[in-house]
Amino acid sequence: MKETQKKVAKRERRHARIRSKIIGTEARPRLSIFRSSKFIYAQVIDDSKGVTLAAASDVGVEKGTKVEKAKAVGKLVAEAAKKAKITKVVFDRGGFLYKGRVQALAEGAREAGLEF
Repeated sequence: MKETQKKVAKRERRHARIRSKIIGTEARPRLSIFRSSKFIYAQVIDDSKGVTLAAASDVGVEKGTKVEKAKAVGKLVAEAAKKAKITKVVFDRGGFLYKGRVQALAEGAREAGLEF
């Protein structure tokens, strides 16, 4: 197994372990994050219905560092969640370590008014 395959497998194991404990409900949906090497994506999911309620990514954003873009995505997803009348969420870091872009996205969402 190559080094990158091992890294991905470890993250998927961490994500499975996290997801066994975190469930998004209608009252408190799940803020799920996916981080690729280029972009970061966030979506608010109601797991009881299997529906995405709000989503945002930095695919269209061109200016700034990756961390600055992640913080902007956090603010965007929080604004989209507010439009859907959601203020409280459960944070799902997707098996990624809580530092760097993941932490910046979380802080941006908190600054924009999401509670978790």
